[in-house]
Amino acid sequence: MSGVQLREVARDEDGMRVDRWFSIHFAHLSFGRLQKLLRSGQVRVDSGRVQTNTRLAAGQVVRVPPLGEAPPPSADAAPRINEKDAAFLRDLILYEDDDLYVFNKPHGLAVQGGSGTKRHLDGMLKSLPNKKGEAPRLVHRLDRDTSGCLLVAKTRAAASHFGTVFRSRSARKIYWAVTVGVPNPRQGRISCFLARQATQDGEQMVVVENGAEGAQHSVSYYSVTDTAANRFAWVTLKPVTGRTHQLRVHMMELGTPILDDPRYNTLDNWNWERPEELGQGLHLHARRLALPLRSGKRLDITAPLPAHMKASFDTLGFDANQYDAQNVDPEDDA
Repeated sequence: MSGVQLREVARDEDGMRVDRWFSIHFAHLSFGRLQKLLRSGQVRVDSGRVQTNTRLAAGQVVRVPPLGEAPPPSADAAPRINEKDAAFLRDLILYEDDDLYVFNKPHGLAVQGGSGTKRHLDGMLKSLPNKKGEAPRLVHRLDRDTSGCLLVAKTRAAASHFGTVFRSRSARKIYWAVTVGVPNPRQGRISCFLARQATQDGEQMVVVENGAEGAQHSVSYYSVTDTAANRFAWVTLKPVTGRTHQLRVHMMELGTPILDDPRYNTLDNWNWERPEELGQGLHLHARRLALPLRSGKRLDITAPLPAHMKASFDTLGFDANQYDAQNVDPEDDA
C-alpha cells in the first residue's frame, strides 16, 4: 500500500460516493485526510478531479496515492457492536426487510461525520451488521437538523439498486415544513441554480446565475397546506433534485424561511415576535418516502413528527392527522 494504486470501480459499486468507496477499501483513511487528498488532486477518477460526494460509475479507475500502511488486522481491530447504539437505531426503525432499513432520523443527529462531529448515524450503523458482518450503507442523506425518513441499505447490491432509484428520481420524497410567513403564490415550482459559498460560519448554498462556478440546477414543488393568522404556514414540499440545503434555500428565496433555520433564516431584521409555545429546532421533516423495491413492489412509508414540530403544530392549530403527505407536483401524479 506504499505506492500509487489504480483501482477499477466494481459493478456493484456503481453510483457509490467517493467517500463511501474509500471507507470500504481504505478504512484507516480518515475523512479529513481524504478531503485534503481530493483538494490537492492526489485522488483522481479517470484522471479528473472529484469531490467527496462525486458518484462513481462501474469501470472507472480511481487513482489512490500512497496512504501508508494500514494497521495489521487483529481481534481488537474487528468491528465492535455497541449495544446502546444498536438499541437506539432499532427504536428508530419505521420499516425493515432483507435489503434495507427506513429510519425516522431524529432532529439534531448528524447522518455523517465531519469536522468536530463524533456521534453520527453512519458510525452507529456498524452496530447493525448484516449476515456477512458488513455495516449497512447510506443511500441518501438528511441535514443534521432535518428529521424523518432516511433509507439505509443492508448490502452493497441493495445500495447500488437504491442509489440508482434516487438518481433516476424514481423515489418520491415529501417534506413538511413550518415557514415564517405564507408563501405567495400558495402553490408553485421553484427553479434556480445553487452554489457553495464560504462564510464565517462555514459553507452555505447561495442562488447564482446559470454558468457560475459550481452552479447546480435545483427544482422543488411546494404547496401551502394550512396557515396560522398569515404569520406561519404549514408547507408541503417535494424536491425534484437533491442539492444541499435545497428546500431551506428555496423557502428563503420565497421570503418565507423555515422556522428556526439557523443558517437560512433572514428574519433578524424583521419586526416579529416568536410565540414561546413553539417548539425549538429546524421545522423541516422528511414526512414520506415512496420508492420501488428490488422485488418490484413499491414501498410507501411516513414518519411521525418530531416532538418540537408536534408542539408547534399544536400551538398553531395544525392537525397532522387531517391531511396526508399530499402530492404537490401537478405534473407528476405517480
